[in-house]
Amino acid sequence: MAVQENDVAPLGAGAFEVRSAVGLQLAADSRRRTSTATPPFWQALAVGVSRRQFEQMQDRLATGRRAAEQMPASTPSTRPNPPQVILGIDPSLRGTGYGVIRTARPGPEALALGVIRCPAAWQRSRCLARIATVLREVIARHQPDACAIEGLFFAQNLQTALLMGEARGASLLAAAESGLEIYEIAPRKVKQAIVGYGAAGKPAVAKMVQRLLHLTELPPPDAADALALALTLAQEHGRFSLTPLQRV
Repeated sequence: MAVQENDVAPLGAGAFEVRSAVGLQLAADSRRRTSTATPPFWQALAVGVSRRQFEQMQDRLATGRRAAEQMPASTPSTRPNPPQVILGIDPSLRGTGYGVIRTARPGPEALALGVIRCPAAWQRSRCLARIATVLREVIARHQPDACAIEGLFFAQNLQTALLMGEARGASLLAAAESGLEIYEIAPRKVKQAIVGYGAAGKPAVAKMVQRLLHLTELPPPDAADALALALTLAQEHGRFSLTPLQRV
């Protein structure tokens, strides 16, 4: 049916206003055909994207579906298993602390802890041999998977730094001989992980270690620091860290 000239009136700039019933019906039919022909495009217009952008989105979705269908049902994880038994070492020439924990559910448990005491009358060489011997015995008894040792710190006294370095070397030797993965952790990072405050004192660290491991007695400060190192390593292996630990 043709539309008569008096059925429409100019509205300006090429647009027309439909006035007659016939014109209204034709306009409704036209809108219905357009909307049923390409409904996705009009949905795209509603969210403010062009037709080309909408088609690109459809292609990407279809590609993703095809890739998901071709993917095997289960993909083995390539992430290494976290250590189950961890040895922590707080090196010191006269009192090296050590602690062994097992990461288990519902929480970690302490397997061993202690302090390697060396009397002041002993020569340094005897102290270093004692540290290495005891740590070898601990490793042989509990078979840890990894070792966490206190990282280097800035000492104002040069003699203290040298003695600490010697004790640290003896500890690293015992762990390396056993083939353990060795990680060094800064003291401030350990305190932050255990207490929540990077400048916490030794009593606060010991108290939190006792609470986390459900120990009946407060551990000695050096042994508590070693257990805190092991707990920090277990925590770092259990989550994503923006500052990964340093392997030694």
